[in-house]
Amino acid sequence: MSLTYPARSLRLKHWLFYVSMTLAAGWASAQSTASQPKLDVPYVPTDPAVVSKMLDMADVKSGDKLYDLGCGDGRIVITAAKARGATGVGIDLDPQRIAEARQHAQQAGVTDKVEFRQGDLLKADFSDADVVTLYLLPSVNLQLRPQLWRQLKPGTRVVSHDFDMGPDWPPEQKAVIGGAKIYRWTITEANKDMAKK
Repeated sequence: MSLTYPARSLRLKHWLFYVSMTLAAGWASAQSTASQPKLDVPYVPTDPAVVSKMLDMADVKSGDKLYDLGCGDGRIVITAAKARGATGVGIDLDPQRIAEARQHAQQAGVTDKVEFRQGDLLKADFSDADVVTLYLLPSVNLQLRPQLWRQLKPGTRVVSHDFDMGPDWPPEQKAVIGGAKIYRWTITEANKDMAKK
């Protein structure tokens, strides 16, 4: 059975409406994506047992200032404040993660002890840290290494989940928990000298 002209016209209008809405949705999605920063590291939450072990290995205690570079939802900074009495700063490029971290800090009742900043950790100042924690990628760790040496004072502890700092800076301590690797370093005067080269 052939369609009458008005029926064909109505179906064409529906089809054009569908196409225009699809194109509009795609454009809006592209605009939204374009306004988001390009992330170098995917968000993968750290298991609470690994968080606890990282804080143990870093010897985090009351009065310490901890920076978590690539902080995600803020769980390391928040746990350090709530369970260890430390203060902390989380830095992440993703505004969604920062919003989540701030909400979690409020729920945990530690907003007076923690701060979350949206920004590029490779451009961040964390020179007042006593402890730095990381869960990044090997390539980012290597980019970050000279900055750690340059900014951090001797005695600052650095702990990384899963990835080391390359053969030129072997860890002083390693642990495995639930399949996750954890590495620890302490900044030395030799590191400071290497940063000057």
